[in-house]
Amino acid sequence: MLDSDLAILYGVETGALTRAVRRNIERFPADFMFQLSVEEFEFLKCQSGISSQWGGRRTPPYAFTEQGVAMLSSVLRSSQAVQVNIEIMRTFVQLRAMTADHKALARRLNQLESKYDKQFAVVFDAIRGLMEPPSPKKRPIGFVHGTDETERE
Repeated sequence: MLDSDLAILYGVETGALTRAVRRNIERFPADFMFQLSVEEFEFLKCQSGISSQWGGRRTPPYAFTEQGVAMLSSVLRSSQAVQVNIEIMRTFVQLRAMTADHKALARRLNQLESKYDKQFAVVFDAIRGLMEPPSPKKRPIGFVHGTDETERE
């Protein structure tokens, strides 16, 4: 997670968060936190529309891993920081559980597919299709002819 996003969650300014981290830098080794490179920062600015000329961020942000987010609660000592940290940790646990479930399902599907003959290939392909995330619905570009709203979709 980026420092600016964490600052919003913790209810502090980004500068205050980064100052607290720099005062306690020994608690944040490279696998807990790192600063984006200039190239990564430029790419991020292009993707998110961060201002570079009239305000906005001028230095590359810090990115925190799960362990770095956990360590932030010891640096930011407010009650809000503790509560936010608890919720973030719960979210990380849920994400790990979801990915583990997905991997287990894929592994079991591979076992079943190798066990049964090709007549079930269509069934396995359909199941794999259901496991993939849905693709976003794209709207047509430009003017859409018609007055009825249902014709647009």
